[in-house]
Amino acid sequence: MKLVCKKSIILNGLQIVSKAVPVRTTFPILECILIDASKGEIKLIANDTDLGIETVIEGDIVEPGILALEAKIFVEMIRKLPENDITIVSDGNYNTVITCEKTKFNLLGKSGDDFSYLPKIEKKNNIVISQFTLKEVIRQTIFSIADNDNKIMMGELFEVTDDHLKIVSLDGHRISLRNIALKNSYDHIKVIVPGKALNEISKILTGEADKDVTIFFTDRHIMFEFDSTIVLSRLIEGEYFQIDNMLSKDYESKIHISKKELYDCIDRASLMVKEGDKKPIILDVKDRNLELMINSVVGSMNENIDIQKTGTDMKIGFNPKFLMDALKVIDDDEIDMYLINPKSPCIIRDNDGSYVYLILPVNFTVSN
Repeated sequence: MKLVCKKSIILNGLQIVSKAVPVRTTFPILECILIDASKGEIKLIANDTDLGIETVIEGDIVEPGILALEAKIFVEMIRKLPENDITIVSDGNYNTVITCEKTKFNLLGKSGDDFSYLPKIEKKNNIVISQFTLKEVIRQTIFSIADNDNKIMMGELFEVTDDHLKIVSLDGHRISLRNIALKNSYDHIKVIVPGKALNEISKILTGEADKDVTIFFTDRHIMFEFDSTIVLSRLIEGEYFQIDNMLSKDYESKIHISKKELYDCIDRASLMVKEGDKKPIILDVKDRNLELMINSVVGSMNENIDIQKTGTDMKIGFNPKFLMDALKVIDDDEIDMYLINPKSPCIIRDNDGSYVYLILPVNFTVSN
């Protein structure tokens, strides 16, 4: 095999597919990136059997062939070469020479025969969404997936109903929900997508509003196709949690407040919390005023924010990080917070229901 590619092009391709190279594996071939230049185009492929990524890059195929190179050293070699054309040549024993200007690397490659290509899936059920929208909804929900052994909570629900896509994540302490209007109507689809796959996709997407992503669904896989890249992931098996009953529209207090003021206040209060400390921030809701208080071994802080309130006064405590995570991803300048009682979740949602964030309260004691 002999290829000639611009450094910037091959490096970008390697950075995309390397996200699917496993950190640890008992199969050494999976630690490699496959270069497949056997069919008139240059494909770079990585696959850890749960997540696979394939991208096509531009370059000249002088001699076609297939070659697997150890990912970590291959990517670093290309990264450190000059900004110019790179030539990759391998012989029948997979001895590989990578040259650029006056630099030459010799590397022992491997046969691609044992490499696990991405499985072929039936392109039947699919939806189309803009790169910008997909990148945004992942950003606005991914923070509340669980990092424990509950596999269902380690993924996000993707549910398509007619011309709407609902995406939900939860971790036992909070729920994040986004509703997206689609341009067309589709058959009903309901799957659980691993958070790992969504994290990697969000890093690859350019986020351009005028570029689309086609998402294909099967019983076992989900595939994202965009630009010259395919990302294919296994789905999480099981039934997602019934969250509709958790998102009650009943409330005793409704607060209308500046998102930035609230976020900045909680951010300042967090200075009083040492890493690992679980001190809550206390919200004391009264007419036209919200007092935020925190008291820890470091010190204490209280601050007042003007609000519009309907309903009863209330004092309720929250994990400050959970509130900040939700506020950080809401684009509205002002938000509505709905409270039932000090033992029930707070719900932040807009009038259209395009986003809903539920956060469980925490118990607290007030010092005299």
